[in-house]
Amino acid sequence: MRIIIVGCGKVGRTLAEQLQEEETDLTLIDTNADKINQLTENIDAMGIVGNGASINILIEAGIETADILIAVTASDELNLLCCLIAQKTSHCHTIARVRNPIYNQEIGFIKERLGISMIINPEAAAAREISRLLRFPSAITIDSFARGRVELLKFKVMPEFGLDGMSIFQITEKFRCDILFCAAESRDRVSIPGGNYIIHNGDYVSIIASPQNAALFFKKIGLKTNQVKNTIIVGGGSISYYLARALLAMKIDVRIIEKDRMRCETLSDLLPDATIINGDGTDRRLLLEEGLSQAESLVTLTNLDEENIFLALFAKTVSNAKLVAKVNRLAFDDIIDSLDIGSVIFPKYITADYILQYVRAMQNSIGSNVETLYHILDNQAEALEFAIHENSPVVGIPLSELNLKKNLLVGCLNRNGSIRIPRGHDTIQVGDTVIIVTTNKGLRDIRDILEK
Repeated sequence: MRIIIVGCGKVGRTLAEQLQEEETDLTLIDTNADKINQLTENIDAMGIVGNGASINILIEAGIETADILIAVTASDELNLLCCLIAQKTSHCHTIARVRNPIYNQEIGFIKERLGISMIINPEAAAAREISRLLRFPSAITIDSFARGRVELLKFKVMPEFGLDGMSIFQITEKFRCDILFCAAESRDRVSIPGGNYIIHNGDYVSIIASPQNAALFFKKIGLKTNQVKNTIIVGGGSISYYLARALLAMKIDVRIIEKDRMRCETLSDLLPDATIINGDGTDRRLLLEEGLSQAESLVTLTNLDEENIFLALFAKTVSNAKLVAKVNRLAFDDIIDSLDIGSVIFPKYITADYILQYVRAMQNSIGSNVETLYHILDNQAEALEFAIHENSPVVGIPLSELNLKKNLLVGCLNRNGSIRIPRGHDTIQVGDTVIIVTTNKGLRDIRDILEK
């Protein structure tokens, strides 16, 4: 598959790094020669210095035979123009990053009239993920499948849960909840666990379940399952706007602290039901005056990663709030994870996963396709949802009889909206969607779950 990426910023770089593992022929375009040189030194891709909206540059990049053009420059208008010119020049699929809230209400119109295959708004996508976390604050991350009917939730095992030293089989038998343990992270290993895996305090564990069954399990082990009642958001950018709008619809009280007075006035007009405070969100006294000690959640969304992390660390010392911090730079994610500050959101990863999901779906055979894709376990594993369209070697055979790859779990079956955590006697049928969790990267078709 031939793919052209226009724009080599954080999203473009992340995409290029992930797509090089997808058996693709990559071409990168950017006006900054240093970015092109740096990327092409590290990954197998052709680089072109120039404007991606130039027909000559696109032809040089091979647009006439390309399968997909992905435009992720800093300019929404340039991204849309690149896609429009690409479609007039070839029959390739086009994906545009569009961030301005003005266009958010017009995405359907833009896609239909301009013929763009996919439009991704990183800020809106990040806000959706944060709102899910505030709905279920005990989870560190929540990934949604089957249009919200199934969720993959990650949480930290604490001493008060009484799970230390128990095997997954023992936990399942004791609590009798229809859930599946699909991933475990301890200090020295990351794995997709079997029933004999022993859980210890401090481990990070991921489960797959319907929202109702996950809530029941969390309630039984003593984890909070109710959504937060209020939140303080530090930073008044686009993510804050989308998040506040979602939280207000959930009847959550929202307070936004923003330095820029003009931005505060804009937010006051856009969000009349939210409390907008013009002030420095890094001022400890201001945070305490605005009720941080009693707040049920704090979301740090400034433009500085360091500020977001330190604010979360400070809040951890003065409150029991659910903490969510936004981080843009990806180089130190392992260090950030070790700080144990709650949930950390990487908008670049979210955007890349959405686009990679589309690319992977195009690579599928007609028999099945990828509906949803998430990178989990610090990018060491994938959780994928396949839609089954026709008979294949996996259909109609009990799961216990399938020769499945190692480090792979069939996590959930969705049959006509009915959700089931599968057992060995269950079978995959045409029309199902199936959730797979695996450390085997690059699954494109449901048949890829089998050993060859």
